[in-house]
Amino acid sequence: MPKPASSPKSFEAAVAELEAIVQDMEAGSLSLEDALARYQRGMGLLKFCQETLARADQRVRQLEGDQLIDFHPEGTLPGDEGEQA
Repeated sequence: MPKPASSPKSFEAAVAELEAIVQDMEAGSLSLEDALARYQRGMGLLKFCQETLARADQRVRQLEGDQLIDFHPEGTLPGDEGEQA
């Protein structure tokens, strides 16, 4: 019997656990009950990840004054894409 689901410690931990669940399910060696339990856990982890990303997006929007700004790698300026010196 699976242990009760606990909240992941971090976004990265949730993603790692999701990856392990996918590998276990793709291996095809789980019983139906185990597969259903892993699916249920995976859906909980997916929801956790989506909520974490939504909060991060909200924080970025607040920091940027609700206006997302294009990212330009260090040393490039807007309009420099594709230009070679």
